[in-house]
Amino acid sequence: MKKPLALLLCSAMVVGALVGCGSKKEETKAAETTAETTAETGESKAAAGSDKEWIIATDTVFKPFEYTDESGNFVGIDVDILAAIAEDQGFKYELQSLGFDAAAMAVQAGQADAIIAGATIKQERIDSGWIFSEGYYNATQTFTVAADSDIASYEDLSGKNVAVKQGTAGADFANSLKDEYGFTVTVFEDSPSMYQDVILGNSAACVEDTPIMASNIKEGGLALKIPEGMESEGAPYGFAIMDENDQELLDMFNAGLANIKANGTYDEIIAKYLGE
Repeated sequence: MKKPLALLLCSAMVVGALVGCGSKKEETKAAETTAETTAETGESKAAAGSDKEWIIATDTVFKPFEYTDESGNFVGIDVDILAAIAEDQGFKYELQSLGFDAAAMAVQAGQADAIIAGATIKQERIDSGWIFSEGYYNATQTFTVAADSDIASYEDLSGKNVAVKQGTAGADFANSLKDEYGFTVTVFEDSPSMYQDVILGNSAACVEDTPIMASNIKEGGLALKIPEGMESEGAPYGFAIMDENDQELLDMFNAGLANIKANGTYDEIIAKYLGE
């Protein structure tokens, strides 16, 4: 009785082992198939199931790139581009509207992972630790004067004051010309205060990124105008991190930017705000 029972148990163990082996092979094959599918579709690590939520800082008022609309929603080119890229790459984020300087300081202090705020890619920022994405919009900077002003050239600014926004490419542009054309510069923390200083007549002109200035004059009804021939050569805006450990986020931004440009989403966003 014991010998047949032993043979029966042995046979059962062999069958079980074979079944287990076959199951293991199926699991391995399934895993390999999933990995191949992920590679073929270009799905990001975040899209594969990461729960990380990136903190991304931005400006408060830099229309049409970031601003609050009439319904109280925070909108703009930067806002929409970031949302489209996050959807394309499958990552989660929280957008914090802090103001340009505060946003930059938050990233520097590690309180935020990245900044998107119409930040011009320039060597000074790169030297101070900004790690930029590919450029996502090329913008010029322009001098802007009161609607009834007769200023039409840099020479007309001699002996007058020009308002600029702290830490911007517009401020750099004005400072590069002030000695040559004999004007002074006053620094403001935000764009609306800078515009108001010109409207009130305290400054003869201000310097702002051209698309922002054109949008504000048109939609805000500002008593300002843009003289012809008083703009810079232009430079691209970039998304930026300041910690190499956040390179994954930068890589996803670049990949997503390329994708939304290829599928037409990028052009739709620009047309929505600038009519280009």
